[in-house]
Amino acid sequence: MKYNIVGRKVNLRDNFKERVYKKLGKFEKIFSEEAEAVVTVTLEKNRQTVEVTIRDSGMLLRAESTALEMNDALDAVVDILGGQIRKNKTKLSKRFKPDSINRYFAEEAVGYEDDYSLDEEDYKVVRTKTFSVKPLSVEEAILQMNMIAHEFFMFRNAKSGEINVVYKRKDGTYGLLEPEA
Repeated sequence: MKYNIVGRKVNLRDNFKERVYKKLGKFEKIFSEEAEAVVTVTLEKNRQTVEVTIRDSGMLLRAESTALEMNDALDAVVDILGGQIRKNKTKLSKRFKPDSINRYFAEEAVGYEDDYSLDEEDYKVVRTKTFSVKPLSVEEAILQMNMIAHEFFMFRNAKSGEINVVYKRKDGTYGLLEPEA
């Protein structure tokens, strides 16, 4: 796995980088050698946010945590990533190295059963909704999303003509999803 460690508004020490390699190294047996892990550490008002994004074979795994210490935030992110893998292990084993997920769990004999059910649920669509997608500006789409009190809103971008999604982020700001050409 390739690593890219970035510090925003903070200088990262070598011992933190080595801790990242050690903590995320346990996931290397699951992912291919072409996998890329991007670790971003941000300092905001004496709080450290660690975000880890792992890309491999068209799959994206992402987690983020904020704590007073970056090491604590990193530990929480690794736990979240492990939980995501545990929760979806059957479906993920079809996408990654054969038997790598089962070997990972055999070696990681840690009791996460309390937080994540190992009985994996099927992805079941319980409702399908159709609606017309009107051309809107991003600002109009955000207004429309707020008017219907949703967390996201799909629309046709009036500038590009592409289908886009606006969404409300945890910090109260907004995000825009655009398809890549």
